[in-house]
Amino acid sequence: MMRSLRLRLAVGAVIAIGLVLLVAWLSLTRLFTDYVVGRYRSEMMTIVDTLAAELALRDGKLMLAREPADPRFDLPNGGRYWQISPVNGNILRSRSLWDVAIDADAPVGSRYEGFSTSEGPDGRPMLVYSQTLSLGENAPAIRFVASAAFPQRELDEALGDFQAPLRLMLLATAGVLAAAAFFQNAIGLVPLRRLSERAASVRAGRDRDFGTSGPSEVQPLVSEINLLLKEREVAVERARARASDLAHGLKTPLTVLAQLAERLPPEDRALALRQVELARQRADRQLQAARMGVERMATTSVMGLGGKLVSVLSPVTAERDVAWKVSIDSSLSLDVDPADLAECLGNVLDNAAKWARSFIRFSAHRANGAITILIEDDGPGIAEQDRVAILKRGARLDSTDDREPEGTGLGLAISADIADAYGASLTLEQSDLGGLRARLTFPVRGVRRPLRDPA
Repeated sequence: MMRSLRLRLAVGAVIAIGLVLLVAWLSLTRLFTDYVVGRYRSEMMTIVDTLAAELALRDGKLMLAREPADPRFDLPNGGRYWQISPVNGNILRSRSLWDVAIDADAPVGSRYEGFSTSEGPDGRPMLVYSQTLSLGENAPAIRFVASAAFPQRELDEALGDFQAPLRLMLLATAGVLAAAAFFQNAIGLVPLRRLSERAASVRAGRDRDFGTSGPSEVQPLVSEINLLLKEREVAVERARARASDLAHGLKTPLTVLAQLAERLPPEDRALALRQVELARQRADRQLQAARMGVERMATTSVMGLGGKLVSVLSPVTAERDVAWKVSIDSSLSLDVDPADLAECLGNVLDNAAKWARSFIRFSAHRANGAITILIEDDGPGIAEQDRVAILKRGARLDSTDDREPEGTGLGLAISADIADAYGASLTLEQSDLGGLRARLTFPVRGVRRPLRDPA
């Protein structure tokens, strides 16, 4: 099955051109053949009529008063032949036949209408036109067959001389028509290519719909897509509203529970507060997943968003004299929703800010059709056997570091899920700074995939 519209149009054009030229070839060949055969038949009929007009009866025998004036009749194998064949009597014939007699009883059955075939004086076939006539009245009338002939090769060569240039003309016509069909397809498919570019613009967030321009043939499709985008936008707004309502609805009960937990005995207080925090972060994760499922993709500057995140975290790390080094090309951008990218990078940067001792390096570069973002610190790092486990939701490694922050271990897992939803990946490595290196690799063109079940 051909899935290419261009290929379908090309195949259809080739078939149509082939059929039209085949019909033209057969029709022109037939018309020219009928015309040439008709001219030769008229010439032979004229010869027969001339012979019949010059015949006379003398002593009961046919006599030719005067032979046709064409000199070819007087030359052996001259190219034109005639013969008078009485039912009873001697045969009269042209000198050009030499010692060959035309078979007057041969049936008309050659491929040329109105002619029979007989062997000529040179041993080659000749085409014979014959008429059965009679001369005289009543009983003395004599019946005879008047025949005129010419070499068959003469007619074949005439038709061949016509068919050779006809073939060249039809081949040239086929080339012109094929080129015209090619350009027609190229021009006709331009609106579809523009629709593809418009779709990429909509997907990147630069446009909201496909507009109303374009050929009338695709307008119904464009209108349906615009309606679909409008309905999707309404669904996004409704989802956001419901997510906001849910966030506000959970905020007050969780705050009350946190306040009540403060009244518990010390041995239970920490556990209760941790469970409240866990519920809050799981609720945030559910809201994040719901928003990602309906959000529209947009183009986001890595430097612009990364700089904002660093400016937010710098005051926190400044208290511990942690320095930042940011090295990001200002031209780098990703087809990722800004909120999703902020959540993804923010969790990793927050993790580095918590564990760094004195230095954090934040860089991004393009290579091999992908944009790689590196976030490194000089903290204690993570053991190699634990780097995969920490990316799973709820994973939290034990540590003897007195500075260990409180948390539930969801931050890096959320970043990994967001990266996976856009066809990217998050991997943890050992940094040459001594701590952890988080490597985020995004494809240059974003690919939205279904988010994993956050439950």
